[in-house]
Amino acid sequence: MAISAELRARLRGIVAQRMKTDPAHDLAHLDRVWINVQAIADTQADIRVLLAASYLHDLVNLPKDDPDRHLASRRSAAESVPILEELTFSRPEIDAIQHAIAAHSFSAGIPPETPEARILRDADRLDALGAIGIARNFAVSGDLGRDLYDPEDAFATARDLNDQQFSIDHWKVKLLSLPADMLTPTGRELAQARVARMIRFLEAFSEEIGQPLPDTWKSA
Repeated sequence: MAISAELRARLRGIVAQRMKTDPAHDLAHLDRVWINVQAIADTQADIRVLLAASYLHDLVNLPKDDPDRHLASRRSAAESVPILEELTFSRPEIDAIQHAIAAHSFSAGIPPETPEARILRDADRLDALGAIGIARNFAVSGDLGRDLYDPEDAFATARDLNDQQFSIDHWKVKLLSLPADMLTPTGRELAQARVARMIRFLEAFSEEIGQPLPDTWKSA
């Protein structure tokens, strides 16, 4: 899976300035997605396509509460084309990269049809889990003005989950179940390990706030 360090450096340089507005979707996020891609990809995957898709998948990043959020990955795919042409990617490579970018988004609802698209989607979702996932969740929630948790019922034992209001609710609404949504065996295995770390955090969190963690929160 050798890949040109020069190509990666050029991609990072192209996107660096655009990735400074959202701490959860910054250049470091792209670096981590690329790390995850390399952990998941097998020898049959096109690593050049995956490198480009890793660094261009968030060219257009809309806030989670933006009504056009579901269009962001399609717009990112479209905006990647002139960059890829400048970097002399072939037309088949560009098509493959565009599909991977468009299909990576949860909200877009586009089925990933290639190995590269499935790998990128898993790699991006992995970054929502584990220690980094915890940090990103709190960063996004703070930016959106959401409360950390409901002080009366932190784990929604007697109310409906509401991740538009409470950060911790988003774990149960989406994050803890992500391993089952992974499309590659390695991605699923890595996701399960990261969710286990999050559950350990929740156990400590529940002790510190004086509210027991329900068993339904302890498994994905």
